[in-house]
Amino acid sequence: MDVLGVDVIEAGFPATSPGELKAVKMIASEGLNAEVCALARSSKNDINLALDCGVESIHIFIATSDIHLKKKLKISREEAIQRAIESVEYAKEHGVKVEFSAEDATRTEPKYLMEVFKAVVDAGADRIDIPDTVGLASPHKMRYLVKMAKETVDVPISVHCHNDMGLAVANTLAGIEAGALQAHVTINGVGERAGNASLEEVVIALHVLYGVKTNVKLSEIYKTSRFVSRLMGIPIAPNKPIVGDNVFAHESGIHTHGVLASPETYEFIPPELVGHRRRLVAGKHAGIHGIEAMIKEMGFKLTKEQLKEVLKRVKELGDKGRRVTYEDLLYIAENVSGSFSEEEKRINLRELVVVTGNNVTPTATIRLKVNGEDYVASGFGVGPIDASAKAIQKLMENFVNFRLIDFKLESTGNGTDALATVIVKIEDENNRVIFGRSVNEDIVMAGVEAIIDALNRLFISRRGGTKHEYVRENPS
Repeated sequence: MDVLGVDVIEAGFPATSPGELKAVKMIASEGLNAEVCALARSSKNDINLALDCGVESIHIFIATSDIHLKKKLKISREEAIQRAIESVEYAKEHGVKVEFSAEDATRTEPKYLMEVFKAVVDAGADRIDIPDTVGLASPHKMRYLVKMAKETVDVPISVHCHNDMGLAVANTLAGIEAGALQAHVTINGVGERAGNASLEEVVIALHVLYGVKTNVKLSEIYKTSRFVSRLMGIPIAPNKPIVGDNVFAHESGIHTHGVLASPETYEFIPPELVGHRRRLVAGKHAGIHGIEAMIKEMGFKLTKEQLKEVLKRVKELGDKGRRVTYEDLLYIAENVSGSFSEEEKRINLRELVVVTGNNVTPTATIRLKVNGEDYVASGFGVGPIDASAKAIQKLMENFVNFRLIDFKLESTGNGTDALATVIVKIEDENNRVIFGRSVNEDIVMAGVEAIIDALNRLFISRRGGTKHEYVRENPS
């Protein structure tokens, strides 16, 4: 956070636990550029613990709404003001800055809220804070309260907004519009219940919409967001503004075409501004321009026909409800770029029927077109792929003797519909080793297609062809 450039770091609530107290002490001793603050209730014990941490400022709070006063604290309005005054005076006597929060301010009767603020500022508070503790305020309400506070006291005003209604950022901006000089925000908007106003959203909104420059280093935002997400174990939603994976991701053919021509057509800021990156996404809405750009970025040079084949396969996956990942597209491109033209192919799969199940010996019947003629064979095995491989071996006996010496299966994705990538290694009677590869949603089909791919490469290599890219020890 200090590298990010925030002005004040509220390091913790020392009264919470010995571990929290130790953490706040450690943070305060780091020599950070940011002001280090500790949270405390309006009690001498809490304030003493905060002082013991060596922080520069203490954020003191007490509830002021009638709901909290009657049902939680069970004290009167007058008692609440007195506690607030005594706490602020006590902290100021010890030479620290004090920020005072009226907890549940947006549900506090406004006239009484201003009495509280005037009393604590007279007692020495350096800043006051208006918290929307349960996230029930509207932007209009926040503007109203901040304006009223500005007319009542002459110290900087903060706003602290929760996101229960999804209005934390809007309410924060409304408070700033009305004159608040400080915003309480959190990385990724994490916080109690639905969270707090998101630092990245507030900072970028101020920068882009209001022309207000903060001390936050914009290029560090994305990196900080990911770092915090990883440490906290709280994933970032793909559609999270500013830092989500989808913010600068473009799938629609219309959008990708526009972005490729000029990014500003569909991007409100350059992703690099916040340390993010632009992504073109493969999916059912993809167009040929986006697919071509992604394929080029991966290092492939495909013909127009091959690009159309890649796009066709991507849309087929999209129509089935699949999210096409980068790895999916990579494997599809590898498969298409390494595939043969119809003229080159000696072997084509025409039909495959596999029977398997409980108490059933796996059986495969395969029909291949070899040198223009159809051939059919069946095989049995320990599983559907083994049975299919044996059926192919049996069918190919009159053309070539080969054995399967390696079969490697990889999955791209986590679901049961993930793409299967199969890499096989076959050896012929002359000890020639050839690799084959295929990508398919169906594992059995991927295995069969990989074997046929290797056989086609074997035939071409025998006659001195050029399809040699998989005739090597490491196909990946």
